[in-house]
Amino acid sequence: MADPGHVPSLSHAAGIPRRDGAPERLARMIRIPTVSAEFATRGQAPFEEFVALLAELYPQVHAAFELERITDLGLLYRWRGTSEDAPVVLMAHYDVVPADALDGWTHRPFDGVIDDGWVHGRGALDDKGPLLVILEAVEDLLTAGFTPARDVYLSFGGNEETFGEAAKAIAQTLRERGIVPWLVIDEGGAVVDAPLPFVTGRAAMIGVSEKGVATFRIEARGDGGHASAPHGPTAVGRIARALDRLGPRTFRARMPRTIARMLRSLADRATGAPGLLLRTLAALRPVTAQAFALLGGEPAALVRTTIAATMAEGGSAANVLPSRASATLNVRILPGETVSGSLRRIRRRIRDPRVSVEVLEGSDPSPESPVDGPAFAAVAAAARVAYPDAVPAPYIMMQASDARHFHRFSPAVYRFAPLAMSAAQRAAIHGVDERVDVDSLARGRDFHVALLTNLPDGA
Repeated sequence: MADPGHVPSLSHAAGIPRRDGAPERLARMIRIPTVSAEFATRGQAPFEEFVALLAELYPQVHAAFELERITDLGLLYRWRGTSEDAPVVLMAHYDVVPADALDGWTHRPFDGVIDDGWVHGRGALDDKGPLLVILEAVEDLLTAGFTPARDVYLSFGGNEETFGEAAKAIAQTLRERGIVPWLVIDEGGAVVDAPLPFVTGRAAMIGVSEKGVATFRIEARGDGGHASAPHGPTAVGRIARALDRLGPRTFRARMPRTIARMLRSLADRATGAPGLLLRTLAALRPVTAQAFALLGGEPAALVRTTIAATMAEGGSAANVLPSRASATLNVRILPGETVSGSLRRIRRRIRDPRVSVEVLEGSDPSPESPVDGPAFAAVAAAARVAYPDAVPAPYIMMQASDARHFHRFSPAVYRFAPLAMSAAQRAAIHGVDERVDVDSLARGRDFHVALLTNLPDGA
């Protein structure tokens, strides 16, 4: 078994020549508006243009690899290694969320501007930047004549932002062929500064699990009529009361073991009393869960299923009592819980027989992949090569990724985009002024070179 603390030789990553022009290649990717939410109006054309651009930018990959189209938007490349057993799957998606230049972007979101060491535009971080660094590494390795120790699949989806049917189909295809990956890596964590209070320096946050995600709709019906003579709770009133009952305490606080391991990993970066505090928090999981819940925000989301009302509807006129009202809930489910259990909990909290609750869509949390095996060790070691000052640490991803389709049959699924992301950059994902540091693109490429050149024998 690989030593989790082993750091591979820098000669592998440093000895593979790097092509110039990666920022320009990313800028060209950004200029193609592959907005999956607008597929019905824009059609297939931007996505086909993007696929053609990949063939132009990465000729070695497209000459050497087998490319299989899985659904209209799924791209599956196979790189044959020394062994075809237990391959590695590197994932990314090339669709993006909408962006409006009128929202105050410094540079228009689809202009792909390179300015003062940054590449600006929608998809720079989510997820064309991570896709690019995979292809940069593979193209450079092919040019150097390298063959990996085991097969490598590149899985690129074109509709992750609209629930990822392409990635789901790719995962199902591999499963039907009896292919069980040794390692799967998708977007998720990143290299961040000061990941927790009292922790200085950088950490490579490697997602070993992700929360489940579900969309619920609550609906109330009542007697309509003229607003001048209201009688009893209206449909809108019942929905308002239901939402008030679905507060932060709807789901109990509980600390998954991954979060305890994260605290222990980061404790080494905190000296003196803060380091002792983090180790104590890791050991006292029930107490720490309550403390994190009280902090609110991201700390609370690490230890609790969260619920947020995102849309509401009801009424037809200002002077008419509505006969129907509804609200949509976005629920992020902590590992160890389920969509069906969340449904039961929400119904109990609402306690109103005239308010119905239904699941519009949902997927359970993924299990926590091991942090003490060779696959995690390989990811952590490659992160140390690319970012020597960053301590690798496991965590639970709050968002949903395409990787969730692999966890049912692959034992080691991790979420880590090897790019440095400040708090401001992370806030710009799905927001305004999304951008990536040019130096981070080079380091992300080095991560994948280190990972692929140090894979253990697949035989």
